Amino acid sequence: MTHVKTLRLLLAQSNFLVGDIDGNAQKIMEVCAQARQHQADILLFPELALVGYPPEDLLLRPDMYLRCQRTLQDIQQQVGDFYVVMGIPLHDGDGVYNAALVLYQQQIIARYHKQALPNYSVFDEKRYFVAGDVPCVIDIAGVPMGITICEDIWVDAPVQRSVAAGARMILNINASPYHLRKDAERHQVVRRHIQQHKIPIAYVNQIGGQDELVFDGASFVMNANAECVFQAPAFEENVYAVELQVDDSTITVPPQACAPVLSEEESAYQALVTGVRDYVRKNNFNGVVIGLSGGIDSALTLAIVVDAIGAEGVEGVLMPSRYTSTMSIEDARQQCQTLGVEHHLISIEPAFMTFLDMLKDEFAGLPVDTTEENIQARCRGLILMAIANKKRKIAMTTGNKSEMAVGYATLYGDMAGGFDVLKDVAKTLVYRLARWRNREHEIIPQRVIDRPPSAELALDQKDSDSLPDYAVLDPILARYVEQDQSPEDIIAAGFDEATVRRVIRMVDGAEHKRRQAPPGVRITPRAFGRDRRYPLTSGYHRHRQK
Repeated sequence: MTHVKTLRLLLAQSNFLVGDIDGNAQKIMEVCAQARQHQADILLFPELALVGYPPEDLLLRPDMYLRCQRTLQDIQQQVGDFYVVMGIPLHDGDGVYNAALVLYQQQIIARYHKQALPNYSVFDEKRYFVAGDVPCVIDIAGVPMGITICEDIWVDAPVQRSVAAGARMILNINASPYHLRKDAERHQVVRRHIQQHKIPIAYVNQIGGQDELVFDGASFVMNANAECVFQAPAFEENVYAVELQVDDSTITVPPQACAPVLSEEESAYQALVTGVRDYVRKNNFNGVVIGLSGGIDSALTLAIVVDAIGAEGVEGVLMPSRYTSTMSIEDARQQCQTLGVEHHLISIEPAFMTFLDMLKDEFAGLPVDTTEENIQARCRGLILMAIANKKRKIAMTTGNKSEMAVGYATLYGDMAGGFDVLKDVAKTLVYRLARWRNREHEIIPQRVIDRPPSAELALDQKDSDSLPDYAVLDPILARYVEQDQSPEDIIAAGFDEATVRRVIRMVDGAEHKRRQAPPGVRITPRAFGRDRRYPLTSGYHRHRQK
């Protein structure tokens, strides 16, 4: 009769701060103390846990590796009769490796070098790291387990090498950024390996915001039948226990707690909240200042920021002009009152009139155009930045992805600020998220959602005066910006040729604005910023335009 042993695996779904080696080490040691208390056998931390991910050019600093080594010694002292797998950058004579250490009884018993280095989308690991090519399989309670790191699981060779070296389970540590539907992609990738090799895989991922990236956690374990038997909640920092049963070196994972899968709207909303909360908190701002126009974008931004840091940390500023409707002021005030947000009204009319008077000689004989509209936006930007500077707060901008794509925004005006919550949120998704946030009770006034969008910088102005309807615009932008389809491909899909070519001219012509835009939360597979890097000066499409 065989004896079935139970192993307790802990998944540390942690939120680390890039570069805060001492703080991250303290968090790691606290989790190690929990592991002792819970009599864990295996404890998994995310990729590059000690320095946070992505550390970018901090990896070029020699002193960083000295600090890592000093704190590593302290961490080792906290590791008793359980195995710890922890991500760390390692520097040796051959270069720098994205590595995992296996610690046991205060000793480093194994090192693994990440084999697959991503160099696409938001990743540029080949700038910093040398790729490994040797598997790491360690014996835990008589069971050989293979160690892999993040991208290793998205390709074939690292897992194949581990299995060839005898691994009966894969422990995969990750810093996998969020985007819409990413959890399904991860499950599909892991399931493919399991179907081929018939072994369970544990997948741990970090959570939290780091600049424009958001990490959702959503750690999970799949058994040898490719069934998800444990699923951690997304966007929640915690340490999760999973029971493994071992029978003669065969591991089975019985069904355990599985958090519900979030809807697309809830998932995106939680990602935005997480990104805002961590950007404000990790950069030590005293609070947030938001310009409230009475429109849908600033209304959704206000709701997200309040959910992220609390109403007490938010200040709303209403800055009406001669073109601002009474409805806009009423709706912005109503939302502030509903959420308990301090708010003030500062008219831009005196500043606008002063600027027009100052420029009257320069403008003499020239027609009124968007210049006067932009002056209004820049008056507002100046006011918000002054308040933010004086009170050591951060000014949040409110432009959505559709506007950023086509340049429907004013440099140094509504683009003035430190962070753009909706930078990667298309306008049509803005409406979906607003309705989702109102699902239980009305936070965003309904007529804000119902009314036609307008910048209110001219008399009776509507977005549709300058842009195609967002139901038409957003699919074109998704194809051109996120999927890299050509104008001909988009036209062939059934879109009006003149509209497509007009939209593409607007996108290409607005690159200089986006280059100067603040960072914002990334929630799609192709966001503006580190995801999409286009030249400011380019004639690529010029010959195609008609």
